[in-house]
Amino acid sequence: MVMKPQDIIVLLKLLQDRWVHASYAALAAELGMSPSETHAAVRRATAAGLLSPLARTVQRDAAAEFLIHGLKYAFPAERGSVTRGMPTGIGATPLAAQFRTSDEPTPVWPDPEGEVRGYALEPLYACVPKAAKRDPELHVLLALIDAIRCGRARERSLAEKELLKRLESHAADQH
Repeated sequence: MVMKPQDIIVLLKLLQDRWVHASYAALAAELGMSPSETHAAVRRATAAGLLSPLARTVQRDAAAEFLIHGLKYAFPAERGSVTRGMPTGIGATPLAAQFRTSDEPTPVWPDPEGEVRGYALEPLYACVPKAAKRDPELHVLLALIDAIRCGRARERSLAEKELLKRLESHAADQH
């Protein structure tokens, strides 16, 4: 079974405990996906060992390994030209404060309603900007993932640390 980009978005959403027991329809509506896409994403993530087969909870160690070491190879970042959009990677919280001194444009998900100019970075899946607008914590997680996918060594290192903190916090909340 081959992982798809939407599987990552569903996986990240399931880090929030309130979504673990939600219906596929509710999860899909929140993410801007169809229920069948959401169900298939859960099935693939479970088969890959990223979700527990019984409880639909994220397997922290497996997820951390895949997100940090495999994601950039499975779903490489595609950079585009300068555009208006929603900040991601080092342009978004929590990394933005640490990289403000650079004169280079920051990565953005193209969005005609976006308030930031930067270079376009194709989101993992089409629903990402809308889902991130609805959920600030999901936005943070997706931005960290993008920093890992397209950042330089220091940017990736900081993003990895932040992501691990959030995964550990999730694991602690489950116990």
